[in-house]
Amino acid sequence: MHDGIGFMSDGVLGGVRTRPWAGLLWGLIGCMVAPAALAADCPGHPDALGTSRTLVVDPREHRLLGTMQYRETLPLADHEVVLTFDDGPLPRNSNQILEILASQCVKATFFEIGHMAQAFPEGVRKLRDAGHTIGSHTQNHPLSMNRMSIERARQEIDDGIASVKAALGDDADTALAPFFRIPGLLRADSVEDYLGAQGIQIWSADFLADDWRHIPSSRVYDLAMSRLEAKGKGILLLHDIQARTVAALPRILNELKARGYHIVHVVPATAERPATPTEPEQWRMHPEPDAIAHWPKIPNFVFADTGTLPAPSLSDFAWLDAEPIALVEDPFDRTGRPAHGVPLPREAPWPRLSERAPENAAVTLPAPAQSLFEMPDGLQVALHGITPSAHRAEQAESSGHEAGELVSAGTGDSRHVTRGKRYLAHGLERSRRHGSSKVAAHATRPAAATSHRGPLKRLVQIKKRNV
Repeated sequence: MHDGIGFMSDGVLGGVRTRPWAGLLWGLIGCMVAPAALAADCPGHPDALGTSRTLVVDPREHRLLGTMQYRETLPLADHEVVLTFDDGPLPRNSNQILEILASQCVKATFFEIGHMAQAFPEGVRKLRDAGHTIGSHTQNHPLSMNRMSIERARQEIDDGIASVKAALGDDADTALAPFFRIPGLLRADSVEDYLGAQGIQIWSADFLADDWRHIPSSRVYDLAMSRLEAKGKGILLLHDIQARTVAALPRILNELKARGYHIVHVVPATAERPATPTEPEQWRMHPEPDAIAHWPKIPNFVFADTGTLPAPSLSDFAWLDAEPIALVEDPFDRTGRPAHGVPLPREAPWPRLSERAPENAAVTLPAPAQSLFEMPDGLQVALHGITPSAHRAEQAESSGHEAGELVSAGTGDSRHVTRGKRYLAHGLERSRRHGSSKVAAHATRPAAATSHRGPLKRLVQIKKRNV
């Protein structure tokens, strides 16, 4: 446990680096403004957890708190916890919560529902008399603040505040803190803007214990401690109307003391009670270190010998057989020339690549001569055993003979005559275009077979069978 000044070491307050005077001033003002309830001040409970210090905040400077939803949270040191309770008062369970807190001399913040305050106003006054902080939690606890109209949301907010004030009586303006928690943490921009315009601070949370769920009290304890250990500090949200919370709270408080945690009581700033001095980074759960501000300064070295060395001459860098190179005016010459008199190395011994022709250059090839496609007469004699002139006469005679047969075979039908002429013309044209292939065909069979079994003769035979 520590006193209201807070624990400091080398300018670090609770793991957050601060200016040395800021941490001291923060603690001194906390002691003068609101003395903490220490274990020594808890009669009959010397081993009580107690309240470590009181933190005074200005709702207009930091409007949104709780890392579960917002960027900022309360400026707590490491291992500091703020206890908050929602949805009361409900005498059966809320009164037991007050007794447990009193036995440990712990102060907390309660967010009261308007219609609960109307039903049990004495429960709200008990909170005030015990020195706890009282905030509001709407009139009816609707779980739709994130989607309802702003008019209805304003009515829920205003009616809830009015009901709590009515339960407090004459000193309601000072007893009710401008702190508000949205039911179910179902935030909306319009709701936050309205509350901010009224100077009311919105509290979310840093971690929960899920005590509104149907779970055993042991599970409430486990969740509260495990999530606190994960965060290291922060705002814990509980519900004073739940029996499982009543059962889990004594064990939670004992474990907080055993693990070295400290309870912080939060109150709003007033004209007579200024806000606790803080640094902007303290309102972050885990602020990034200011690396630039904490870099060590470079020392001013004093050299014993400051003599200058001689500058190298151009000849020190000359290559073999290198010719003198003139200086260029532009040190960033893009033509590849050396800058500032730096000599080039000797030419590489390997051959240089020839320049490529332009991509759009026309490529021309020599035209082949006609003689390349002519077949010598000696080759025809060797292939067919006849002279070229005799071969041409044989082809003409064979064609005429086959044409005559085709015409005589079709004298009975004019359609056959016309079709025969068409095939004859097609055959002659094909012979002219594929003369070279005819030569290859004659090379594979005797000349006599060619004159009597040509394609036209077979065609005539087929026509005869059709007739």
